[in-house]
Amino acid sequence: MSDSNSPSGRTASSDPDARSGLDASSGLNGSAARGASTGHRASAGDADPQWAIGDYSFVVAASRLPVDRAEGPDGEVEWRPSPGGLVTALEPVMRDVGGAWIGWPGAAGAPPEPFDADGMHLVGVGLSEQQVRDYYEGFCNATLWPLYHDVIAPPQFHRPWWDAYVAVNRRFAQAAAEQAALGATVWVHDYQLQLVPGMLRERRDDVRIGHFTHVPFPGYEIFAQLPWRRQIVEGLLGADLLGFQRHGDATNFLRACRRTAGLATRGSLVRVPSAALGGEATTVGPRRPPPAADAPTGGREVRAAAFPISIDSAALGEIAKREDVHARAQEIRKALGDPETVLLGVDRLDYTKGILHRLNAYREVLKQGRLGLPETVLVLVASPSRERVEHYRILRDEVEAAVGRINGEHAELGNPPVHYLHQSYPREEMAALYLAADVMLVTSLRDGMNLVAKEYVACRHDETGALVLSEFTGAADELGTAFLVNPHDIEGLKDAIVRAATISPREARRRMRSMRRRVREHDVAHWAQTFLDALKQAPDPGPRAVEPGALP
Repeated sequence: MSDSNSPSGRTASSDPDARSGLDASSGLNGSAARGASTGHRASAGDADPQWAIGDYSFVVAASRLPVDRAEGPDGEVEWRPSPGGLVTALEPVMRDVGGAWIGWPGAAGAPPEPFDADGMHLVGVGLSEQQVRDYYEGFCNATLWPLYHDVIAPPQFHRPWWDAYVAVNRRFAQAAAEQAALGATVWVHDYQLQLVPGMLRERRDDVRIGHFTHVPFPGYEIFAQLPWRRQIVEGLLGADLLGFQRHGDATNFLRACRRTAGLATRGSLVRVPSAALGGEATTVGPRRPPPAADAPTGGREVRAAAFPISIDSAALGEIAKREDVHARAQEIRKALGDPETVLLGVDRLDYTKGILHRLNAYREVLKQGRLGLPETVLVLVASPSRERVEHYRILRDEVEAAVGRINGEHAELGNPPVHYLHQSYPREEMAALYLAADVMLVTSLRDGMNLVAKEYVACRHDETGALVLSEFTGAADELGTAFLVNPHDIEGLKDAIVRAATISPREARRRMRSMRRRVREHDVAHWAQTFLDALKQAPDPGPRAVEPGALP
């Protein structure tokens, strides 16, 4: 995707790191997603003059843009689709619905001018080198990530990191406000932007706001360690609808509302009094009508519920049926020495993925002779991740040492029992790997969903193969006919690996057929449609310029 700046019909923000632009050709369902107040800027008496009413009635705010900057063959700037679960999940939705996507381009410095790519209007939010260190590498990846993943690694709490988190969230909130039309729907994503709903609500009470947390939300005893727990809860409660991967995550958040903010909950609803989220902030656009005189407490009700994310299963399934992909799968098996059983693990190199547990179990299975060599091979794909963060550098060393230990103990000349690939691959190559593998190993210690498990199932159109799946993933709630395991239980994990590798064709078909039905019927479009339908049921924030159309 080439970088093509779109003309802007309004004045950009004076903050060079929060510039925004407009494009007349982008819109919902292929038409212009513009509000009746296109380009309107509130009067000085209504709001901070730097906060505008924008043009798009559907806006997504996520930590990253769905593209990576690259240099073309002639030195020109190109924007190529970036890998990742969120991008994989939202790309087809944004392509069908249109609208604006706000995110960080991925490198320190000023962002590019807003541009259009693959049916999306992309607006970059810039981060300085210091913000990358304090906000991204610090508070997001060294504080929230380990905290939300059951403190598998100890979280770090530093006040400058929190200050950077607040500043960056405010910048994203401003960008969302400047892109959102009057009465727009704004969908904010994940733990990096938990303050954005509250900040946006302060300035734009006319918009309908949803927030989806892709990672687990921890139990209160863990969450309570965070010095800024109340601010996080109040920031999220600026939304009308809060989505989580599992029912347990939503329950954990509701408990945090009661314990941290002293708010009343009823079922999946949180009652937020009018004065609970800050004071009398000046807003852009019409305020929501005040509560009825007979309302018991006034304020708003926010719903917190589970909306398990999924994949574009039809598109991936079509790739897996292609002749060239099947041929590549055969090439992979031949390159591995035509083993009887190919085990596969695909992860970001992250301490939450249980990679060392998987390697330890495989090593013992080989040592005990429960699976033979060279009849059995493990392919371990561990894509690079957060390599500037110390925990990840240590993990890479540990994984590579474990792989070397297994190969040193069990390899024959030309036949290593583990093939370790520390790199990322395009979707076609991943589909070929899924087809080549007889057993998929997903051993996460804690995972919001784990889309790799669903990708493997989507590719197994002949209903062969077996999935070993950690019970600590969101996918375990949906793929109940997988071999569910506790990855901390090495003996149980070993048994599951052996059972999956020696499964009968009849049992494999029964298990895989059930999982494929679930992945096919509950795909990414179903996830997005279900969330957006629920968001539409939130109390009407006021006049709406253009109602976002339903997904096809």
